[in-house]
Amino acid sequence: MGLTVAPVNAWFLAWIALAPLWVLVVTAPQKITTPLFLSLAWGVGYHGIALFWITGIHPMTWMGVPWLASLAIAIFCLCFITLWGAALVASWAISLSLINRRSRLTSWVRVLIGTAIWCGLEALWNAGPLDWSNLAYTQSPYNLAILHLGQISGPGTVSAAIVVVNGLIAEAWMSRKEDKKLLYMPFVFCLAFHLIGFSLYNLPLNQPPETALKVGIIQGNVPNQIKLYPEGLRRAIAGYTTGYLNLADQKVDAVLTPEGALPFYQSDLLQSAFVKAVKEKGVVAWIGAFGEIKGGYTNSLFTITGNGEIFSRYNKVKLVPIGEYVPFENIIGGLIKRLSPLDEHQIAGVPNQIFDTPFGRAIAVICYGSAFPELFRYQAAAGGQFILSPSNDAHYSAAMPAQHHAQDTMRAIETDRWAVRATNTGYSAFVDPHGKTIWMSGHNTYEVHAATIYRRQTQTLYVRWGNWLTPLLLILSAITSTFTRFGASRL
Repeated sequence: MGLTVAPVNAWFLAWIALAPLWVLVVTAPQKITTPLFLSLAWGVGYHGIALFWITGIHPMTWMGVPWLASLAIAIFCLCFITLWGAALVASWAISLSLINRRSRLTSWVRVLIGTAIWCGLEALWNAGPLDWSNLAYTQSPYNLAILHLGQISGPGTVSAAIVVVNGLIAEAWMSRKEDKKLLYMPFVFCLAFHLIGFSLYNLPLNQPPETALKVGIIQGNVPNQIKLYPEGLRRAIAGYTTGYLNLADQKVDAVLTPEGALPFYQSDLLQSAFVKAVKEKGVVAWIGAFGEIKGGYTNSLFTITGNGEIFSRYNKVKLVPIGEYVPFENIIGGLIKRLSPLDEHQIAGVPNQIFDTPFGRAIAVICYGSAFPELFRYQAAAGGQFILSPSNDAHYSAAMPAQHHAQDTMRAIETDRWAVRATNTGYSAFVDPHGKTIWMSGHNTYEVHAATIYRRQTQTLYVRWGNWLTPLLLILSAITSTFTRFGASRL
């Protein structure tokens, strides 16, 4: 399963990679330790491989962190986040194993319960501070047809389809001598899921000319190592100002810069050469900078109008663990402080923000927030007409920004919106509501690009009702399990 995402991108393996674990969990001996260890091994393999790019934070000597301490932080981050993801798999395996032992479950009931538990755990994990690699994103951005199931009930719908097919493969293997008809079911369901997604994928996009918006992207390519130092500040001001003037001459309606493109507080931002260029050209700019707030600062996206004034502001909601705040600080905060001299005071924005612009309401989510679909769904339901996703994926290998692009591709499909991605070092991109990447930048390159997007006011079933499928599956599973157990006890 770890090979399904960037850099390998073998997305098709997701449809078979869970089946062996399913067989082992169901057929495991009575000791609960067996499914526990098996599932932890599977989870470490998946999340450890998929998230190995986290080690790219090392070395952090440019931040004043000693080399050995930097290495320790990188190893700790990889191990902790990998085990956090593996805990989901272990929770699923133990739950399925216990329910299966207490009731005489048929193959179909086991598939229903196994799928419901997995989707419920993914929803629970996504409600917390640490989440990235759910099963749905293994299909992005390549299997666009199946990703359109996300329009029905979010990414959980795609995960459910993957678990169902894997479960049916496992059940077919275990029942191959008793029930040969079950052998065909994985193919039937996989085909059915793809046909549903393909029908949604082929719906035409209604794009009236009056909804068009020509947006420019500047990918500044300012490495984190120099970003906060005089050389980096000069490079940022020069690169973003020149790029803005270039795009203004191309008659764009607005320009989007990456997360923290100009590392100034808002009061200093308004006095910068970039904002002076905005006053000169009169083209709206969305600028990544720092906002001032009591007790600290925010990582924000500002709308600067042609007169050089702030029209709106969006504060980053999901902060990067360790880098921007310490998760579970009461538990591991002391360890982090012993390893690192960093002192972060970044404050998260509230989840229910809206982001108005001179062109209508937008959906704005900064960097790590791309992994949390509810942030997009809320703003789409509140009238957001297009997605702005500024990020800074510098200091990592190309696998990380590729996975980040995969997340935003899913969000564009789920909300049926055009997405504009501006990153510091790549990959910046334009994505249409069907998940097609219209343009993508290079990695570790300075680039300026403009494209036309369209404002949309449609609302998918997911935008209107949220993740309704997971509660439904859990309710059906509880009812089915209860009746099955009751029937077994009477026998």
